[in-house]
Amino acid sequence: MKRRGIITIVSVIAVLILIGWVLQNNKKKNAEITASVASGNEGAIAVNIEKASRSEVDLNFSANGTFSANQDLTLAAEYSGRVTKILVDEGSRVSKGQVLVRIDDELLDVDMETAQANYQNALRDLERYESSYKTGGVTQQQLDNARLNVRTNQAKVQSSKRKFNDANIKAPISGIINKRFIEQGSFINAGTQLFEIVDVSKLKLNVTVNEGQVVSLKQGKTATIKSNVFPNKTFTGKITFIAAKADNSLSFPIEIEVTNNSANELKAGMYGTAVFEFAKEEPVLSVPRSAFVGSVSSNKVYILDGNTAKVRNITAGRILGDRVEVLDGLKEGETVITSGQVNLTDGAPVQAVK
Repeated sequence: MKRRGIITIVSVIAVLILIGWVLQNNKKKNAEITASVASGNEGAIAVNIEKASRSEVDLNFSANGTFSANQDLTLAAEYSGRVTKILVDEGSRVSKGQVLVRIDDELLDVDMETAQANYQNALRDLERYESSYKTGGVTQQQLDNARLNVRTNQAKVQSSKRKFNDANIKAPISGIINKRFIEQGSFINAGTQLFEIVDVSKLKLNVTVNEGQVVSLKQGKTATIKSNVFPNKTFTGKITFIAAKADNSLSFPIEIEVTNNSANELKAGMYGTAVFEFAKEEPVLSVPRSAFVGSVSSNKVYILDGNTAKVRNITAGRILGDRVEVLDGLKEGETVITSGQVNLTDGAPVQAVK
């Protein structure tokens, strides 16, 4: 047991000695590298550089999102009654104005006839009051009340006619019956849900884009729409909404109206991809985004002037991925510093790291 303990201790000591030797050796190598860099320009700050150059601009990009129905509503009853006939079922295609359900209209017919009878009586009473008013038999107030009674009963007639006509419940939009909530013979009250109707002849594709992409988009711009479930088919979309404010992830919501094909193969809830294509542009002068001091909005970079760093104010244009368009303040071929700016001041000595 003692011998095993001694062997364990010796092994641990040997491992510690080996670790110490490796760390010391690495430290020595790093010191040699630092000395080598410093030897070319004593006291200089090591930086990375790149020449400003012109390159072609590819503004094309794609964004993924989810399709939603152009119209999706739940039809509810406006009046009470017993369902006498259901003319459609789940999956049925319906047109706007098509009768979907019939409600027992017996009581509604009685109400309409009563309202019409009261309206006729009110008209006859008004005629008598107008004749009597000419001879002084009634007062002006009594005549006004008779006229008000006519208007009131006329409104009741119109209301009863509408209720009677609404006994045939019609589709408010064209679409597909996605769900049916009632059964024939059931009694419904005002507000009872009847059907869910979904229109997928047109859909909305909701995507998000970043700040560099949103500036290239305008309402009305077309996009090619693709779906993973139909890899060999393409659809056409048009931008109908661009958010004026970014969301919490600093992305901008975009809404695209997509025309479905004749078979309505695209369904609400499917995933889709919008491909935005732009005309080719002339090559533009650009520098890496990392060349800017702080952020692109600072419009400041360091250029390499011999062995020193010089601050240069430039005018930044579009952000093109990891590069930024330069509109003014920099010439093609000038060398910009792309890293190490945090340690730089105007006129500081630098040495480019190869």
